[in-house]
Amino acid sequence: MKIGFIGLGHMGNPMVRNLLKQGHSLKVYDVVPDLVKKVVGDKCEAAASVAEAGKGVEVVITMLPSSPHVRNVYGDRNGLLASIAPGTFLIDSSTIDPLTSREVAMDARAKDCHMVDAPVSGGVAGAEAATLTFMVGGEAKDFETAKPILQAMGKNIVHCGGIGNGQVAKICNNMMLAIEMIATSEGMTLAAKLGMDPKVFASIVNTSSGRCWSSDTYNPYPGVLENVPSSRNYTGGFGADLMLKDLTLVTEAAKSAKHPVMLGAIAQQIYQKHSIDGNGGKDFSSVILQYLKL
Repeated sequence: MKIGFIGLGHMGNPMVRNLLKQGHSLKVYDVVPDLVKKVVGDKCEAAASVAEAGKGVEVVITMLPSSPHVRNVYGDRNGLLASIAPGTFLIDSSTIDPLTSREVAMDARAKDCHMVDAPVSGGVAGAEAATLTFMVGGEAKDFETAKPILQAMGKNIVHCGGIGNGQVAKICNNMMLAIEMIATSEGMTLAAKLGMDPKVFASIVNTSSGRCWSSDTYNPYPGVLENVPSSRNYTGGFGADLMLKDLTLVTEAAKSAKHPVMLGAIAQQIYQKHSIDGNGGKDFSSVILQYLKL
């Protein structure tokens, strides 16, 4: 297929490369010209603007930093919806708030363009290995249209229901993950403070009711597990600032739904302080530093 792709950052770059490996032809754009130069080559041409990236293609995929970026790329007077041909299929893989996804999709339908939201899980490593999980919101027939395209970049393609539900799945899952990571950090550091060997305590937790992914696969306490960010000074992985972004999205979504997320709100505040303390670029498991330094 002929695909337009907008947003060539840490995730977009490997996603583009995997689409090329599967034989698709691409037309790519990013506000940073050097990012475009890294992928342009055989079957991958540079577009001079957002509008140009959407012209002469069957599908447009966007991977953008935030809701305002998505609104601007799609809704600006020089944006995608003002320039693409009716019938162009749209996939937004940005992580944004569900309301924005639904409103942009409504504007797309007015242009006779079908759209799905398809945020991802799996990080840069998953993007490079084409093993991402895509959480897809949209009509069933639109999911089936998107699925073979997404399979070029991911391993698990899950239909979450109507438009915006991909975002719902992503941010609610990450809220749970953040809460679990904070709870694991509190338990691990308290046990150590009370004289318990962290490795021994982790082995007990991981065969008991406190077990979770943050304890048995991604333990935040230094030295407990090998080949995780806590064993390399919290480098790599999923950034704390990205977790803060998702927690902010979920608390705002909860406000609009008038639904309490009390632990989610506390988690957002903890990660906000963690970021203010200068740890936003570290892996999100580094939130344990809020307790280790006490």
